[in-house]
Amino acid sequence: MSEKRKSRFILCFTLLLAALIVLLVLNVMIGSAGLSLSEVLRILSTGKGENAAIVWNIRMPRLLTAALLGGALAVSGFLLQTFFGNPIAGPFVLGISSSAKLVVALTMIFSLARGIAVSSLSMIVAAFAGSMLSMGAILLVSRRLKSMSLLIVCGIMIGYICSAVTDIVVTFANDSNIVNLHNWSLGSFSGMKWSGVGTAAVTVLATLVLTFFLSKPMGAYQMGESYAQNMGVNIRLFRIALILLSSILSACVTAFAGPISFVGIAVPHLMKMLLKSAKPIVMIPASFLGGGIFCLFCDLIARTLFAPTELSISSVTAVFGVPVVISMLLSRQKKKEAA
Repeated sequence: MSEKRKSRFILCFTLLLAALIVLLVLNVMIGSAGLSLSEVLRILSTGKGENAAIVWNIRMPRLLTAALLGGALAVSGFLLQTFFGNPIAGPFVLGISSSAKLVVALTMIFSLARGIAVSSLSMIVAAFAGSMLSMGAILLVSRRLKSMSLLIVCGIMIGYICSAVTDIVVTFANDSNIVNLHNWSLGSFSGMKWSGVGTAAVTVLATLVLTFFLSKPMGAYQMGESYAQNMGVNIRLFRIALILLSSILSACVTAFAGPISFVGIAVPHLMKMLLKSAKPIVMIPASFLGGGIFCLFCDLIARTLFAPTELSISSVTAVFGVPVVISMLLSRQKKKEAA
């Protein structure tokens, strides 16, 4: 690695860490009860204060969840983009998040109607099952379709079908607890508890570590299947690993926060622009940090822009993510025309 590129990576990661810390602090300070920086630091250091309950029981679980799940969604998007070799492949666009949402909603409705409590782990398992169903359908379609654009369209259609069925089920639910699924189905980090944060952290961080072990095979795969095979990569096992890891990450996000749009597409693209590199060894941590920053920023906007009314997180991420995707598509089109 050249000294110039190494310096760029160090600078980029320093900026990302600084932005993450700033947004974490702002998310603790800003809300219905405004807190000063000194008050926040005192509460965090001593655990005591007039607003300690607000900080520790409401804001901290929420902001940590936003950072963790935002990072998970961005890494999941990067894995899917590597798998399909397409920059607009992502959990939301391919219908994976919508399918996971459907299975989680059905699981919660079935359980709550019978008075059965649904654990965080059960929700992740249900979301993972939904993710795998959608991914399986996409892979079956991919055998018949050679065009990646048509495959993306099929993924979008699968997502619409799953979202429609979920909306119908939630609309006709009678139980008050089930009706509250409507907010979750739109995407939200509100109502997070420390138990959920712990489950999400263990799942996401463990999956992230496993993803790092695939950095070298992913780098070879980016050069083409033939090159990867010559480098000793078992393509079949490698693809299975990518599917499983990306599905676990996106499932964890959907289980806790519902479907969140465009983070998995926009953030990896922004990180590639920032780093001037697509190497997995740097893109994986950069995508994780970038996803956390993006979701913390969007969540701050969602809960404060029209306070006390809270916007769905997916609406805000779409507002900021769609322009990035459009600019990426236009840039790719210009490159093709120039070539």
